[in-house]
Amino acid sequence: MQLHDPWVLVLLAVVPLLVRRLAREPRPSLRFPVVAAARSAPRGPRVRLRRVPYWARGAALALLVLALARPQLGRSQTQVFTEGIDIMLAVDISSSMLAEDFAVDGQRASRIEAVKAEVRRFLEKRGGDRVGLVLFGARPYLQAPLTLDHDWLLANLDRAEVGLIEDGTAVGSALASAVRHLESSTAKTKIVVLLTDGENNAGRVSPLTAADAAAALGYKVYTIGAGSRGMAPYPITDAFGTRRYRPMPVDIDENTLRAIAAKTGARYWRATGTESLEQVYDEIDRLEKTPQEGLHYLEYEEMYPWLLLPALLLLVSEALLAESWLRVLP
Repeated sequence: MQLHDPWVLVLLAVVPLLVRRLAREPRPSLRFPVVAAARSAPRGPRVRLRRVPYWARGAALALLVLALARPQLGRSQTQVFTEGIDIMLAVDISSSMLAEDFAVDGQRASRIEAVKAEVRRFLEKRGGDRVGLVLFGARPYLQAPLTLDHDWLLANLDRAEVGLIEDGTAVGSALASAVRHLESSTAKTKIVVLLTDGENNAGRVSPLTAADAAAALGYKVYTIGAGSRGMAPYPITDAFGTRRYRPMPVDIDENTLRAIAAKTGARYWRATGTESLEQVYDEIDRLEKTPQEGLHYLEYEEMYPWLLLPALLLLVSEALLAESWLRVLP
């Protein structure tokens, strides 16, 4: 609580003097030869309360002075300005992402299902960042541009399915597409998180050429190789509609993924299971913290209306009483 104009309170010293002057008994204008009987007569309630209008007027004046001082109630708040990081996620949706060497909620799951679950968890920690999504197979496809609406982005990620794009693994083209969609960003920090479970075998752009472009623009490219080592169970459906699994070799071009990350000053991780994939996204979250600037301020609410209303009520009551029940004859 504070007073905007505390110097106005000086006027409170005048209020008692004014009330005292108003409360003085007026000099009678009628003369009576004998007043002894009147003095000994019993006094009714109106006689005892005859000064109430003056005190009501004094209280009203005191409230008006306090209102003029403008009391204000302060509510402390902290406003945080978030600069934000712009992040493009490049996710492989080639057919090999159907291999079920991961687990979600204790159940066997494909790589694409595990990635969706971890991206959802990752975005929960990046509320102030704009995030976009590029899917790629034999070519890249912009599934969601940079946005702060993470729910909308996750809805688009949920719709991503293997087979949406021609099969293949265009790592270089996907990285080039992600870099291109970051160019219009005004954020100071821009990063790409590229996840694949294979090696570049499609597209028109070399992965290292795309990495050079990202490095020249000052973007970091974190790379993730997803898949167990050796062989992975791959689901197939036979002619009778029975779901079976056959072992599929895991071929990830780790050297290229490491080179991409090194060129851009970032890191490469190998995620061989759900737990390691979770750790990868957690580490990226720790490495790329969103800068914040806190500004402390006070928001004040004017309280003088709460003083004006009772002051007006007191003045109206004083006027009504002085001209009716407590009226004094001259």
